[in-house]
Amino acid sequence: MTIRIRTLAALSGATLLAAGLTTLAPPATAAPAAPTATTALTTTPHRVLFDNSKAETAGNADWIISTSQPDPLAQNPSPTTEKSWTGALSAWGVALQKTGQYSLKTLPSGSTITYGTGGALDLANFDTFVIPEPNIRLSASEKSAVMRFVQNGGGLFLVSDHVNSDRNNDGWDSPKIINDLLTNNGVNNNDPFGFSVDLLNITTDNPRAVNDATDPVLNGPFGTVTGSILRNGTTFTLKPADNPSVKGLVYRTGNSGNTGAFFVTSTFGSGRVAIWGDSSPIDDGTGQSGNTLFDGWDDPAGTDAALALNATAWLSKA
Repeated sequence: MTIRIRTLAALSGATLLAAGLTTLAPPATAAPAAPTATTALTTTPHRVLFDNSKAETAGNADWIISTSQPDPLAQNPSPTTEKSWTGALSAWGVALQKTGQYSLKTLPSGSTITYGTGGALDLANFDTFVIPEPNIRLSASEKSAVMRFVQNGGGLFLVSDHVNSDRNNDGWDSPKIINDLLTNNGVNNNDPFGFSVDLLNITTDNPRAVNDATDPVLNGPFGTVTGSILRNGTTFTLKPADNPSVKGLVYRTGNSGNTGAFFVTSTFGSGRVAIWGDSSPIDDGTGQSGNTLFDGWDDPAGTDAALALNATAWLSKA
């Protein structure tokens, strides 16, 4: 198990709750309204599904927004801090929930990823699907479901970790699982998103964001992104010849262009994709008993909360 060291700090609540999200489907007679307790009752929320079907809590990981699954509101219907829900991703979930503009669910362990089957947790019922460091390889039908979901307008948020981070010892770690999704999915096996996961274990770095004042992920409703943290993670190689929409937003120190990208966005069909090279930045330091967690979400060396939340908003077309 890799030991990761992070520095604790408090990220401004104003950054996490910055307004500006538009509604997904406002009523025909009303203009989009700012997220408030009143308007949240009359607008359609952006629907986000977090995956827990691929051993996201294996080993020392705890990549869930709540132990209450599928609905985190069953644990606490009015969360105020990351401690309101149990999971190392609870800060991410609570920040979205507090805007009044998001509806959050979790695909529980033992479930199958589907698209178009009519089930309550089918991807067709969601705007964005988050897969945070998967440790079980997706089946053929699951890979097809994910790809068709994105192709038809869905948002896909992938989080990788470093090579040899196989937490459940089944022979598959997140870099291999994600690369398998990109090359063997039955929908488009020819580098559909324009990037591949590098098989690296980078011990530590503080990757910096590119200078792009118009990018909606770097400059979004939850604040301005200046960089991130990397504590045993990897990077991505971009292949714009395969997909010209691919874009590196945050890079490992000394890298630029098509190599050393740490946070990447792309599109496929009418959908959107984002990928992060380490699970350290999404860890809020709280979670289930028995896990050794570190607060990368609030680490002052990066602006990880703003990056995660802005990317979620962009993927959800908020």
